[in-house]
Amino acid sequence: MSTRVDPEDVEATRSEKVLAVVLAVFLLIGTSWFYVKVADWVGETPSYAYTAAEQRTLDRASEAQDEVYDAESRRDDARTELDLARDRLTLALDQGRATDRLEAALDRAEATYRSERGKLQEARATADAAQEKADAAQRSFDRRADGRDDRYWLVAGLRLLLVAALVGGSLRLLTVQRARGSRYLTLGFSAVAAATLTAVWFAGDYVTDYIDVVELGPIVLSVLGAAATVVAFVALQRYLARRVPRRRVRKGECPFCGFPVREEGPHCEGCGRDVVAECGSCSRPRRVGAPHCATCGAD
Repeated sequence: MSTRVDPEDVEATRSEKVLAVVLAVFLLIGTSWFYVKVADWVGETPSYAYTAAEQRTLDRASEAQDEVYDAESRRDDARTELDLARDRLTLALDQGRATDRLEAALDRAEATYRSERGKLQEARATADAAQEKADAAQRSFDRRADGRDDRYWLVAGLRLLLVAALVGGSLRLLTVQRARGSRYLTLGFSAVAAATLTAVWFAGDYVTDYIDVVELGPIVLSVLGAAATVVAFVALQRYLARRVPRRRVRKGECPFCGFPVREEGPHCEGCGRDVVAECGSCSRPRRVGAPHCATCGAD
């Protein structure tokens, strides 16, 4: 035999909260498995894979850029050796020492610097050409990705159905639990949490295919976060406006301020508002905030 209670009047224990978190984790594991397996069942979309030629072109561009970095490092080292050779020759001239060996070393340092500078220019030219080919390969890949085949949309549709079923089902479960005053309301929140995280995963997975969130910057996160917070706040206020007065009336309190109401007066002693008004159906006195009239039963 179960006991009907007001869920808002029951504080979940620490053990119940821990079990609710554990349940949410297991539910999320199951939904994640299904979310990932949908693509395996339908088949991978080949448009997301680079061709062998495209991959070689991209790899070559990366290697060419690495060669530029190496050439720049060798050019800088040659420049340093050239400066040192000039300093040593200048010092020897100031001291009146023989400079034949130092002059020869300076000539070699200058030749080495010119050679490394020329190699750097060649490496940059090669890297630029390789990068142009890589850009062309990337554009070819992007064109194929933009023309996604039916399997892509089938996977997206099945995942959307999964998310819709999870969110709708969990919210429905929570509504039923609240209506029945179930003590298992905490587990309903676990289902909602798992469904919400799956929905966020789905949104991030597919929105980033069309929007470069990193490029757009923090303003996108700011706008979306602010909008979601405002929507959540409005929904919370509507929920509280519907639930709080009824809870206060059941406890014998003013539906507006929560001050204890005495039977002999039609006004609240805390805020002065009317706590008794005429029923819209039978015109008999009715407690403000009560879900039904005590005389005719109208809602």
